Amino acid sequence: MRNPKKSAKKSGKHKASAAAGSLMAVDGAGTSAAAADATTAPSVWRPGIDPVAEDEELDYDPTAYDCLHKFTLEWPCLSFDIVRDDLGGPRSNFPHTMFMVAGTQAAQARQNYLAVLKLSDLGQGRHGKRSAAKSGDDSDDDDSDSAESDGAESMSGDESDDPDSKEPPAKMHHRLVGQSCAINRVRCCPQQPGVVALWCDNGSVRLLDVNQQLQQLAAETEAGSKASNKVQVNPLQVHSHSTEGFAVDWSRAKAGRLATGDCKKHIHVWEPQEAGRWQVSPVYNGHSGSVEDIQWSPTEDTVFASCSTDKTIAVFDIRERNKAMLQVPAADCDVNVISWNRLVSYMLASGADDGGMRVWDLRNFKEGGFISQFNFHRSHVTSVEWSPYECSMLATTGGDNQALVWDLALERDPEEEAALAPEGNAQLQEELPSQLLFVHAGQTDIKELHWHEQIPGLLCTTAGDGFNVFRPSNL
Repeated sequence: MRNPKKSAKKSGKHKASAAAGSLMAVDGAGTSAAAADATTAPSVWRPGIDPVAEDEELDYDPTAYDCLHKFTLEWPCLSFDIVRDDLGGPRSNFPHTMFMVAGTQAAQARQNYLAVLKLSDLGQGRHGKRSAAKSGDDSDDDDSDSAESDGAESMSGDESDDPDSKEPPAKMHHRLVGQSCAINRVRCCPQQPGVVALWCDNGSVRLLDVNQQLQQLAAETEAGSKASNKVQVNPLQVHSHSTEGFAVDWSRAKAGRLATGDCKKHIHVWEPQEAGRWQVSPVYNGHSGSVEDIQWSPTEDTVFASCSTDKTIAVFDIRERNKAMLQVPAADCDVNVISWNRLVSYMLASGADDGGMRVWDLRNFKEGGFISQFNFHRSHVTSVEWSPYECSMLATTGGDNQALVWDLALERDPEEEAALAPEGNAQLQEELPSQLLFVHAGQTDIKELHWHEQIPGLLCTTAGDGFNVFRPSNL
């Protein structure tokens, strides 16, 4: 496991800040990690378990990341999605460019918008090989100034302070599509990435075509302030549930097929029709509580799974609306999120309100039949997603402000740990799960995480204080 945390003593008292330029950094930091290492060996700090004294700071090892970038919008976003682009994949050479969409939760309904974004020149900054090459330098150098676009959005890329570096600063290009309500969840259609489903807090699901905005961003070389004006895009279709919801997913096996679920246990399936329209089905019955998440089977175009506050996971076939084909108690509390493994189609992962993450084999789907269980999160699980490249790897986020990367194929190797100890790695506590590959922290109230399908190992998270884009160096 590559753990990016270590503690260092400080002579003065400083207030911890997740936005001070580096994850878990402290305002006014002055003691270098190199100096700290001279007096004490690095140790793993566990959020929610280990305290931070008033005279201590938390720092991270830049070599733990191949890259790390942070950016914010004017308003926090509960949900986002990474847009599949035409740049090819898998791609690994820096700098990277990526496209995404994000929905805001503004103070007033008409201040909301769907942000269509292009992040360009995502370099390594002071991370990865660049940091390793400068291992003799202080590790708490200030990050570069944020590049302001219009006062509402900003981005910092943790750029290198090496004067010889030819790496340009990271840039954020954007188009804003105005909305009259807050956006609970955002999902792009896999076969038509410019078609976006928005779950809104007024109980409506809206389908938007943002291809024009994506094309503009693809052609844009310099971020301009003129893009700060909101544009209006007429929805392709709007359907109103009886109340708001969060569950929404597009099928990968059937182009244009969509499922949505609300907080009053209702699920609807959207079937694509001629002339860019959809026919919305009557209600699918099966749950007795709020439908929290939906995932389509990656291989069977009529099958989807859902999870609920009724503590169950259900598997539906769209040809039967009156009951679920399978339904299993999956936790002793609300089941918040699920993810269906696209590489191993019988594997399903779930995250619950008690912080537990479970992995299920659908070939033997029964109560208590989970094949793995991890209770490392100290609060509710807010997101879970399998890696699109490694069938045994997945990532989770939780209300404990952690984003975790897991590899179910890992086992602890004491001999390897002992061999790596002289390199300055922190000593691992015995209670840490051997499958825990990476811990990312420094954000507040993390809500959602996604892997980039075309850039192996690259992850993005959204939280109450903005977005992080990062790639752990051990993936």
